[in-house]
Amino acid sequence: MPFGYASPEQIMRDKADYARKGIARGRSVVVLQYVDGILFVAPNPSRALHKISEIYDRIGFAAVGRYNEFEELRLGGIRYADINGYTYDRSDVTGRGLANLYASNLGRIFTESIKSLEVEVVVAEVGETKDGDAIYRLTFDGSVFDEHGFAAMGGQADAVSTRLKERYRESMSLADALEVALTALTEPGGERPPVAQLEVAVLDRNREHRKFLRLTGARLERLLAQTTTPPPAATPPPAAKPSSEDSPPPTGPEGDVDDGSAPL
Repeated sequence: MPFGYASPEQIMRDKADYARKGIARGRSVVVLQYVDGILFVAPNPSRALHKISEIYDRIGFAAVGRYNEFEELRLGGIRYADINGYTYDRSDVTGRGLANLYASNLGRIFTESIKSLEVEVVVAEVGETKDGDAIYRLTFDGSVFDEHGFAAMGGQADAVSTRLKERYRESMSLADALEVALTALTEPGGERPPVAQLEVAVLDRNREHRKFLRLTGARLERLLAQTTTPPPAATPPPAAKPSSEDSPPPTGPEGDVDDGSAPL
């Protein structure tokens, strides 16, 4: 046996473990259906690096992991959609076709390259009716999962999925769907991220032509105000007797470094 030999099975296991660890370091992303389309929600402190984007008229893209790697996938998807839409017809560009393209590329990179991509991707397409909606989740090795109702990836994806399953119901309003997503993304007893650190978008079937819409600023704040259980507002502490044992308020963790190499 040659020195340094490793079986193909061991190599694949090592690459899979490496990719999973990188993906788990990123913040979770939630994608779920609501009555008028599909909602994307992700904690993201960066104003420049997006985890949620538009691919084509009815198709949205969400990813977690290394930004520079999933950005290449996003740009490749846009080129694929533009070429096929121009060559044939815009209706020929589908979420399923895009998911198959990503699956092929991810699988090839996983088997042929020394390092697999540290990414997990969701391709979502909104239909004319709820039954026409589609959510495809793709893992680093090219596996495709046809999700129904909702999908979660990155970070503590299993725990987030469990909380989604407990609260998700069909035909929710947009405000209720946002509330469910934020509850699922927040650890029990934890604090929700502020509005400025939320990335939220929808594929709204009622919009003309391009269905993708980002929800930011005052529009997002108004939507959060409609949720059934909005996050508690910051209030001054009640008056108390002076004490030398009073401790300073806790501070939150430092934000991510948005250099394209840290997992998002």
